[in-house]
Formats: sequence, C-alpha cells, structure tokens
Amino acid sequence: MDRLDLSDVHILAHDYGDTVAQELLARDQARTGHDRLFKSVCLLNGGLFPETHRARLIQKLLASPLGSLVNRLTTKSRFDKSFSAVFGPDSKPDARALDDFWGLITENDGRHVFTSLIGYMHERRINRERWVGALIHCPCPIQLINGSADPVSGAHMVARYRQIMGDRDEIRALDGVGHYPQVEQPDQVAAAYREFLDRHSAAFSSHPPQNRDTPS
Repeated sequence: MDRLDLSDVHILAHDYGDTVAQELLARDQARTGHDRLFKSVCLLNGGLFPETHRARLIQKLLASPLGSLVNRLTTKSRFDKSFSAVFGPDSKPDARALDDFWGLITENDGRHVFTSLIGYMHERRINRERWVGALIHCPCPIQLINGSADPVSGAHMVARYRQIMGDRDEIRALDGVGHYPQVEQPDQVAAAYREFLDRHSAAFSSHPPQNRDTPS
C-alpha cells in the first residue's frame, strides 16, 4: 500500500478476508510517524475470535493429515451439500449459483490450495492476542454486518463481539441470513454499509485506542 501511495483506505471484508483485515490493522497500528492508513472497517461473517469459530466437518478434515486426500475426493455434489448448509434457510443458492461457485473454485485447479489456506484456523489461535487486539484498539470506525443464521460465525460470534468490543459494537444483524450475507441479501448489506459510511462521513477521524487488555 505504501508503494502504491494509498491513503484514506476503507476496508470491507468477509470470512478469511476478516483475518487479513485484522493483520492489516495490527500492522497499521504498529507504525510510528505515519498517519493512520485506514479510515473505516466493515467486517462481514468471519472467524474474528478462535474461541467462537465453529468449524464445519469439511474444514476439520482439510486441516487434518488427511486433508490432501479429502480434497481430491471432494465431488461437486458433496460441495453443493456442504456449501448450501452455511446459507440461511430461505436463501439457499440455486443450482446455477452452485455451478458458478464450483467453477470459480476449480478454475486453474484452485482447489489445490485449500489444504494450505485452511491453516488460517491454526493461525487465528496462535495470533489471537495480536488480531483481537487490533479490533479492540482500532482507531477508526468499525462495523460488523452479520448473518445471524450462519452456523460457523453467526449469532454466537456476535454475542462474543459485543462482550469484547463493549460500547464500540456497531452491529447490523441480519436475521435468517447465513454465512454469505453479501450473496444472500446484497441489498441489505449495501444499505447497511452505506448507512455506516454516512454516519461517519463528517469526519473519519481517529478514535484514540482504548487502554484495555485483550480479553482471553
């Protein structure tokens, strides 16, 4: 970002991207002698706290020594079933959408990286203090948009978010929506995000970091 001379950056992230956003915030907060790079952060469903992340069976298998074998044996029909299971009850992807998602993850043999990427579950545990601390001490406005019906990072994760973030709990909970709110209810997500930006548009000024320890 420094090489590209970027400034006044607004983060909108989801799932694995939430973890990337947490690391970016941690790095930005560690910089000295620079203006803060990020002006706002909006996070969608993701494993912000390892203690509330309810990994699916397929994720646990991919992270195990059998991961490579499981990855090779995963068929389109198995993908359809496991992928649909994390959507809301009334917003399941149809056959065409499932075909599109499958096409995206298999493009250029994309599936071969699954067993490497799944390492983020372990990384979240060992970097918990750094990454949760980055949220707590985030100097800019921060919002959570969450599909409450997500079995992985839904309402139970929101409850933990409220505990940790205290009075900085700008949350838009979407009832009946699962792990992919931007796909299941794109209009609601877009409206919630625009409202968040509008609330802080007068001045995306830095909020002084809270002098709090990272909760365990």
